[in-house]
Amino acid sequence: MPRDEPALRQPRLEGFNPDPERSYTLSAPYYRDADVLARERDAIFFKSWIFIGHSEKVAKVGDYFTVPLFDQNILVIRAKDQRIRAFFNVCSHRAHELLQGEGNAKVITCPYHAWSYHADGSLRSARGSEKVAGFDKNEFCLKEVRIETFLGFLFINLDSTAAPLAVQSGELADEIRRYVPDVETLTFSRRLTYDVKANWKNVVDNYLECYHCPPAHPAFVDLIDIKKYQSITHGIYSTHIAPMTGGDNKAYKFDATQANASKHFSGWYLWPNITLNTFPGCRNLSVLQIMPTGPETCREYWDFYFAAPEATAEEQASVDYVDAVLQPEDIGLVESVQRGLRSRGYHQGRYIVDADRSDISEHALHHFHSLVLNALGD
Repeated sequence: MPRDEPALRQPRLEGFNPDPERSYTLSAPYYRDADVLARERDAIFFKSWIFIGHSEKVAKVGDYFTVPLFDQNILVIRAKDQRIRAFFNVCSHRAHELLQGEGNAKVITCPYHAWSYHADGSLRSARGSEKVAGFDKNEFCLKEVRIETFLGFLFINLDSTAAPLAVQSGELADEIRRYVPDVETLTFSRRLTYDVKANWKNVVDNYLECYHCPPAHPAFVDLIDIKKYQSITHGIYSTHIAPMTGGDNKAYKFDATQANASKHFSGWYLWPNITLNTFPGCRNLSVLQIMPTGPETCREYWDFYFAAPEATAEEQASVDYVDAVLQPEDIGLVESVQRGLRSRGYHQGRYIVDADRSDISEHALHHFHSLVLNALGD
């Protein structure tokens, strides 16, 4: 059985131990306090690879979209050289935002004073600048943001010194391809969005253990062989896998005999705030992103990728199960936990971790908390 990788250092949080079998959990203030979220913004979200969508959103030259990350706004665009680039979405003249939403732009033009930029970020024109002494166009290019493509998905990182995602994520890409061999051929089908009254880490916590599955998710437990559920931790990700029980179950119906059918629930948590999932049935991959909206609130985006944009009846049944059953169950759990985290009767808990890292073991939760504490320097 794979063992947990050690924490990078001994955290200072009282009760937290690098050994998950001896450790207490994160304490309640980590899930409530505004100053913790402010520190997480700078130390985690501005220094990590953040999922922003699929590369098919910028399939043609000039295709662009904008994405917020806390108080930063990022512009993503495909240039004439076919490179996908990302920039801070702000004019270098007087800080007006450049583009809104998504679309296609051969030239990026600021609506304030009509400064314009090429899609590679270079300044194309600045009205009147030819009369300004010593004006250097090269000084006023758009400020670039690092962007990488991973299995067809786009990630940005505001930290110019961060190691590439392909390096940080180790064997994750190969692992996903083993369960979803044609992952890069799948296309976006639909998005589910949820506003949740819970801290973002509370939601990640809930994903990282199936200790709660038998009492809270009866249909999911009927879909998979829960006793074979396994969680394995790696550098910045963890793997969560169980084989299916069969196409006739309480969650949704599917044909397990069809070619290329997925015969597992396979899930991967990727630091800091997404999960990638494939459910039993037709070839599929979904991405769940958990974005903080406040110290005790977050928004979930669940994107589904199938063989074609229009879901088949079987694919739609799996989406309906997530939307009508699984998500209400999980949202109810994490919102109750969030209320409990305000109680004067709770401060810090204890992980249930056994030596065999069985289906009920919470070692992946400890792994996530180690990453949080290491990033914060706590």
